[in-house]
Amino acid sequence: MQLAGNVAIVTGGGRGIGRAVALLFAAAGASVVVASRTVGEGETTVALIREIGGVARFIPTDFGQDTQVRDLVAETVRGYGRLDVLVNNAGIGGPSKPLAETSAAEWDRVIDTNLKGCFLGMRYAIPHMKGGGGGAIVNISSVLAEQTLPGCTAYTASKAAIIGLTKATALEVGRDGIRVNCIQPGSTDTLMMWDGLTDTERVEVEPQVANAAPLGTVGRPEEIARVALFLVSDASSFMTGASVLVDGGLLTRIATVR
Repeated sequence: MQLAGNVAIVTGGGRGIGRAVALLFAAAGASVVVASRTVGEGETTVALIREIGGVARFIPTDFGQDTQVRDLVAETVRGYGRLDVLVNNAGIGGPSKPLAETSAAEWDRVIDTNLKGCFLGMRYAIPHMKGGGGGAIVNISSVLAEQTLPGCTAYTASKAAIIGLTKATALEVGRDGIRVNCIQPGSTDTLMMWDGLTDTERVEVEPQVANAAPLGTVGRPEEIARVALFLVSDASSFMTGASVLVDGGLLTRIATVR
């Protein structure tokens, strides 16, 4: 699965799944634009790519801001002459509280980053992909789009909507040679996964998280990245509108009292 000659944007590429995707795409031959709100993390990802001989640049971007996402895509095309691949990975966890206690500002922050950012990325990328004869888009959702947890209302709403957005967009652009698919990661070893836990608490909680899945492990960002590479490569040429669970089997389990 090679991406030689391709130009890819990876949003939220400063850490976690986004960084793993950016590194793997660069290793596969793509020129990668790393987009992140956090400058230091984004520049670190670019440095890591260059250390392995890859081609990359960093563009700071707030994914809820229309003009910034527009400029991200425009600058990518100006710099590399084309855009073949987009991975909409940027996301935040949001407030851990019931819906009735969630403020409008808290709700908007989650929806703007997770869902609106996805919409804006595709809105501005698709015309360039059409002009270039096609492309591939991967949107990152979550297992929490299907089976949620208390206090995850805004996050679950945003991630469930990404699945619908993926399907609707795939239907619109399939005849233009653009494929749009979605990944639903399960419990994955990222900073967001352990946010709010002390080191001691993580030592206690991590085995419980791992044991919840049939494979008995917490996922690694690199494992999600490999599925993203498959979905943007010619190996998945007959796939579009799909939502792929990469969760160690987590959603096979039914919660029961016995």
